[in-house]
Amino acid sequence: MFDIRSLYIPDTIEEALELLARNPEARIMAGGSDNLVQLRDGHLGGKDWISIFGLDELRRIALEDDGTIRVGPVRNFSSLARDPIIRKYVPSLGEAVMTVGGPQVRNVGTIGGNLSNGVPSADSASTCFAWDAQIELSSADEVRVLPIAEFYISAGKTDRRPNELLTGVLIRRESYEGYKGAYYKYAMRNAMDIATVNCSTVVKLSEDRRVVEDVRIAFGVAAPTPIRAPHGEDALRGQPISKEAIDAAARAAISDTKARDSWRAGKAFREHMLAEIARRCLRTSITRAGGRLTESSSR
Repeated sequence: MFDIRSLYIPDTIEEALELLARNPEARIMAGGSDNLVQLRDGHLGGKDWISIFGLDELRRIALEDDGTIRVGPVRNFSSLARDPIIRKYVPSLGEAVMTVGGPQVRNVGTIGGNLSNGVPSADSASTCFAWDAQIELSSADEVRVLPIAEFYISAGKTDRRPNELLTGVLIRRESYEGYKGAYYKYAMRNAMDIATVNCSTVVKLSEDRRVVEDVRIAFGVAAPTPIRAPHGEDALRGQPISKEAIDAAARAAISDTKARDSWRAGKAFREHMLAEIARRCLRTSITRAGGRLTESSSR
């Protein structure tokens, strides 16, 4: 059924990296929720494959000594969303991955595969941008750690080199401590559909919960890659909480996007929805952080 030239199943990360060093053209298989579909449809045939699905070392989620959250790339969406570390510190990441596909897909699909595909619609990607995640890439010779914005090069293309394996998604303490986040996905259906657009935001409020001390706004399907919206962030950072400030930030954020027309949606509609879901995400993030939108500043 599948045109696979050879399949290697390493027992350790080191063995997987050695296999990649000897055969850098080999493809990586984790959950297979995307690769197996492409193989079934006649794409990616005649290639060597390295399955990392059995590497439990790449499945763990841990809080490291310096407070960094390490997410293993082979962690599937369902168990990631239930993990106590994710639920306590970065719950919007769990919310985001629970919008992927349906239960069957979420039980096999992995965060590493979702990010490595390089597609702008990936539900975990914009949320990893909002949490200012870093991507750990390992080869037999070295380990590189990149800001996630540098990991994405263009639509469907990342900076993972042929001899490298994505070995961790890292979120530093300073990127999550004191922040609250939210994720919103707009699609044609409520489930089993990819995003027409998506948005993820995180905010940190002042001690009295009246001012937005810091904010990050990230979009998916707003450009060839997931992106941050610095103009939107600058418009809200340091502002007292109000409906007007949130609306201004959502409008400003659109200037950072490069939405396009496609069969799924037109550019104007995408921009309208991006602004709207940015408003919703910001309001939810602020509420979760303990901020209050008064009657005069909310509908």
